[in-house]
Amino acid sequence: MALSTLRESIQAEAKAAPETQHIYHNGKALTEDTKTMEQLQISDGDMLAVHVRDKRPNPNPQGQASRPAPPQPQPQPSAGANDPEMIRLQVLGDPNLRQQLQRQHPELADAVDDPARFAGILRESQDRERRERLERQRQIEQLNDDPFNVENQRKIEEMIRQERVMENLQNAMEHNPEGECCVLRAYLKNKLIDPLVAVFGRVHMLYVNVEVNGHKVKAFVDSGAQATIMSPSCAEACGIMRLVDTRFAGVARGVGTANIIGRVHSAQIKIGAMHLPCSFTVMEGKGMDLLLGLDMLKRYQATIDLAKDKLIIHGEEIPFLGEAEIPKEEDGNQNEPTIPGPAGTTIGQRSGAIEPPSEVSAPAPQSATGASSIPATTTAAPGSAPAPATAAATAQPAAAGPAIQPQHIETLVGMGATREQAIQALQAAEGNVDVAAGIIFF
Repeated sequence: MALSTLRESIQAEAKAAPETQHIYHNGKALTEDTKTMEQLQISDGDMLAVHVRDKRPNPNPQGQASRPAPPQPQPQPSAGANDPEMIRLQVLGDPNLRQQLQRQHPELADAVDDPARFAGILRESQDRERRERLERQRQIEQLNDDPFNVENQRKIEEMIRQERVMENLQNAMEHNPEGECCVLRAYLKNKLIDPLVAVFGRVHMLYVNVEVNGHKVKAFVDSGAQATIMSPSCAEACGIMRLVDTRFAGVARGVGTANIIGRVHSAQIKIGAMHLPCSFTVMEGKGMDLLLGLDMLKRYQATIDLAKDKLIIHGEEIPFLGEAEIPKEEDGNQNEPTIPGPAGTTIGQRSGAIEPPSEVSAPAPQSATGASSIPATTTAAPGSAPAPATAAATAQPAAAGPAIQPQHIETLVGMGATREQAIQALQAAEGNVDVAAGIIFF
């Protein structure tokens, strides 16, 4: 079969004219249409590459580049999204959007009250976007002139990937279930406001109103936490601190570490109209009063129904709190008095939240930072000595506590811990090797 016959077959299958076909074998262009496959040394099973592009004229002596092909049509935003006046009115009616625009594009935000100036700035931004899009297309065409250059292919792949990312972002904005105003804001947010900040709203967490021992508390529902956790300040307010069993003290390990003061084995919690017995792990380092964990949710076969926006327990429907009712823990903790903690950390006197050190002078394998979810906890056995409320800082000499026995260090190293971990755990456990093993491995 001649090469010309192959071109005709490609034309029939791919609807590409023979003069636009560039056929390559082992990286070499095939141009002699009269030769057969055997003459071109093409064997059965060999792979041919076909690149389809317009036939370009030979370059002139000055090497002037040929005129690029017309750009492919790009999907345009809706008419409303391109109308400067509609966008301006949308900004005027949305304080949050105006605030974001003020941070990201102050010049445009200052022109919101001037329709003519606002339209001029916005159209200038649209023209700049159009020029950038044409420039990207021109770069792709230049890179396609040498299709077998590996570096060119990498650049083309990255440019295409970025276009797909922006297209995906645009689709997400247009289909975000916030109503049709989202479509009007799509262009504004995509081009003038940082999409990572402005596009998607912040989802507020799930809280319900409960009462513990007659004290009203806003409880955070967290199915990703293993245990139901209460802060020391909340336990004091609920009057159950006296019931804390300190034999269950230990260290919780998750995104950081936190000290477990102990456990309240049973206290009455009122959820909706139900009065249920519940156990609480009293722990420092949480930025909230009460967290309903998986142990309590599974015990009462609770259902988190996001369609109804309710927590359902035994058929009782408890509505989740609205965003305005959710406690602003972060704002309240900004001026909270603190006390120094281990390894340079600070501990809130009211909430017990542990903040990491601003400057760490000595390396520490474990930094005591607050955790959003505690997937696993470590507790001392009921018969063991309780762990102290705070671990000794690594920079302090061990002479202040009981002497660390070398055989205890070797025991922990033999179980898989490093020597530094073993020493730190024994210091935190006051020399108790069993508690130290629990700190490291559980």
